[in-house]
Amino acid sequence: MSEKTLPQDSVKTTVAEEKIAVATQWQLMWWRFRKHKLAMIGVVVLILFYLVVACVDFLAYADPNESDAQRGLIAPQTIEWFDNGEFKPYVHPLKGTRDPKTFKRVYVPDMDTKLPIVFFGPGFSYKFLGLIETDRHLFSVEGADAYKTLFLFGTDVQGRDIWSRLIYGTQTSLTIGLVSVALSLLLGVTLGGMSGYYGGVFDTFIQRIIEILRSIPTIPLWMGLTAALPNDWNVTQVYFAITIIISLIGWTELARVVRGRFLSLRQDDFVMAAELLGCSKARIIFRHMVPSFVSHIIAATTLAIPAMIISETSLSFLGLGLRPPAISWGVLLQDAQNVQALAISPWLLIPVLPVIVAVLAFNFTGDGLRDAADPYG
Repeated sequence: MSEKTLPQDSVKTTVAEEKIAVATQWQLMWWRFRKHKLAMIGVVVLILFYLVVACVDFLAYADPNESDAQRGLIAPQTIEWFDNGEFKPYVHPLKGTRDPKTFKRVYVPDMDTKLPIVFFGPGFSYKFLGLIETDRHLFSVEGADAYKTLFLFGTDVQGRDIWSRLIYGTQTSLTIGLVSVALSLLLGVTLGGMSGYYGGVFDTFIQRIIEILRSIPTIPLWMGLTAALPNDWNVTQVYFAITIIISLIGWTELARVVRGRFLSLRQDDFVMAAELLGCSKARIIFRHMVPSFVSHIIAATTLAIPAMIISETSLSFLGLGLRPPAISWGVLLQDAQNVQALAISPWLLIPVLPVIVAVLAFNFTGDGLRDAADPYG
């Protein structure tokens, strides 16, 4: 029977089967991945997060380190989006007064004055993407200094704008997660691959190191490693040191996975054929064995990034990681350690929200990649 005489549904089925038969592994993964709705949402959220990372100066309307005790602990400001039925966002300037009962400084809006919010308005100068000198920001206040009049997420104890600090903290926390995972990936694939391929004494030695590292309680290990950092190190030096510390702790789980895969692959025909052809050990490992399950490595890496982010946040929150003047989600949450401060100014907990959203987005994306990479799913 010719293709023309086949029913239309049968023709469509045949075409789909042929398309699948000639598709690459990456195409099959993508087709399965895009059916995972939560994973697709996670990808969109992560793209938005890393756009923030790339454009922190543009999105922040105030210098994150500029402080003024007179504006300490201002609550998040209400933005009025419409003026006389038209879309003209504005804010009322805040006036500081003294509460006659508690003698605390409080801030009340001046309802007689309106300060229009303009998009792509002027502010502090910076280099966009490190290249283009400009002073334009996503939004600013017309005819006034945005730092003194606009408080989207309020201010901290020292009067620093929380919105701007949160934007800069996003850049630090998310880049630490990526760099840490990259180093962990290098250590995990290299050591785990060599352990699984060579076996013997080398395998035993690597596995004992992994067991020792995994048996040490995490927080005491962090405390011991961070205590070794000199107090006179600058922000950049501490940043890279914390990145390396987190990487040294996080490579063990991936190494175990890679080792297990290598143990099952080293007796396969394509590996034995490469050995008979005289390929070097390094070529067999990185050119033949690793690419055969790279999709699983990508999925495991995606699931490891949120663990790295939480590690940095936890370290900095406990005072063991990044320290001021560095800005990260964990550093911002240090202000929320005091229960009394939280009762008076609960907006100090706002940095918890991006941590939760980012971790969920990475987990959803990792789950989708893992399902897409699983040939038996």
